[in-house]
Amino acid sequence: MKTKLITRKGYKKLQQELDFLWRTERPEVTKKVAWAASLGDRSENADYQYNKKRLREIDRRVRYLTKRLDELRIVDYSHEQAGKVFFGAFVEVEDENAEVLSFQIVGPDEIYDNKGVVSIDAPMARALLKKEVDDEAWVNTPTGRKVWYINSIRYDVDDAQ
Repeated sequence: MKTKLITRKGYKKLQQELDFLWRTERPEVTKKVAWAASLGDRSENADYQYNKKRLREIDRRVRYLTKRLDELRIVDYSHEQAGKVFFGAFVEVEDENAEVLSFQIVGPDEIYDNKGVVSIDAPMARALLKKEVDDEAWVNTPTGRKVWYINSIRYDVDDAQ
């Protein structure tokens, strides 16, 4: 089950996607379907079949986004979070081999097509929650348990509007 948390920036991005699909792409595809249907035999009309399929994909995504946006809870930065890892934190961690990772902890709806983020549901994020700089976090990985040390924690205070 997905956590129903999201950053304000992520929420705006999903709203923009919904707005684009509903106001821009869907009307264009609908026109193409109507045009292709007017040509006659639909069974052999590739334009009609492709655009009809695309219209179903758009409608499915619009339904999902509409429902999901109603369920999500935006989490803004709070001063009580300072110095500890919580949702929305930008974290830099290092292992005993000096491998360094930097990422932001975000909701599961924000990880697609987005580098440098980790879902709050991921084992790494769960292990880091409530930790401070210089703390160690043990993370269960497919290759076994691994220890990570927290180098830095910061929050993007500007996004909390």
